[in-house]
Amino acid sequence: IASNITFFMKILVTGGTGYIGSHTIVDLLEQGMEVVCIDNGINSDQNVLKSIEEITGKKVGFYPNDLCDNEATKHIFETEKPDGVIHFAALKSVGDSMTQPFEYFRNNLLSLINTLQHAHNTGTKAFVFSSSCTVYGNVSHSPVTEDTAQQPAASVYGRTKQMGEVIIEDALQKSEMKASLLRYFNPAGAHPSGKLGESPLQLAQNLVPVITETAIGQRASLQVFGTDYNTRDGSCIRDFIHVCDLARAHTLALRYLISNANAQSIETFNLGMGQGVTVLEAINAFEKVNGIKLNYTLADRREGDVIAIYSDYSRAKEKLGWQPQYTIEDIMKTAWQWELNKNNKA
Repeated sequence: IASNITFFMKILVTGGTGYIGSHTIVDLLEQGMEVVCIDNGINSDQNVLKSIEEITGKKVGFYPNDLCDNEATKHIFETEKPDGVIHFAALKSVGDSMTQPFEYFRNNLLSLINTLQHAHNTGTKAFVFSSSCTVYGNVSHSPVTEDTAQQPAASVYGRTKQMGEVIIEDALQKSEMKASLLRYFNPAGAHPSGKLGESPLQLAQNLVPVITETAIGQRASLQVFGTDYNTRDGSCIRDFIHVCDLARAHTLALRYLISNANAQSIETFNLGMGQGVTVLEAINAFEKVNGIKLNYTLADRREGDVIAIYSDYSRAKEKLGWQPQYTIEDIMKTAWQWELNKNNKA
């Protein structure tokens, strides 16, 4: 796909100061695109924009707005008129979604509807949606392809992603805008510079930052939820994907849509490493690559957890020219470096 078209592209990134959004902005800037970011700061810090500038030498236009505010969203789109949109903005905690269902449905769906509508109204050509492997529910077998039958979502968060995909498919039936739905597996790791990584304002709930917070002493110990699953060692199986690999996929998906390489107006892509790692294997990988012993305890199963899921990413490889470059060891090494830098202990 010709890369020279990217120099004329303005990309609006929603949720851009978040973990995946910020790494994607770095990749977009390094590929010569102009980037504008929207983030209401509910679970991220706009100081990451300074880190992005340190890494890339480029400034990013920023709006501190809530996409659930329809008038503010309309104003931003009419002002910026972006060529493409990458929509990350969403609440994403599986556990919280089970206790705050109304907040998750309101935030995740309303922000999507407003963004989608004004992207369509202002002539945006490409829409990339941050979806999730949670849309597959508790699958009976892995690897999962994009055509694997979806089961009921195991969490309200997963349900909002299922519904989000349906909203996009239905809303764009009569639109000139094209969309890529990117189903991530488990994003982890940090930028190799050590200047950018996962730093939610709320308590981290994803495995890798929980591991690094335990290693640095912010947590007394780490809990492994479930040791009696039908897996290699009894713990859940996940497919971890380095955040920089994930970021690159978004840039490639935009190029793919804007260069009209896509056969259908809406296409779905799995993004994972294509192999499962158990929770205990992930802990062992961290200990091995960083030479640190983790304090962890074995606990009961947790509501909403899928037992085992990993990806078949061959469609992304074939159509987007994408494949992972980082290993689980790279994930653990960069995540630890980021944790040390974040706490000024590097």
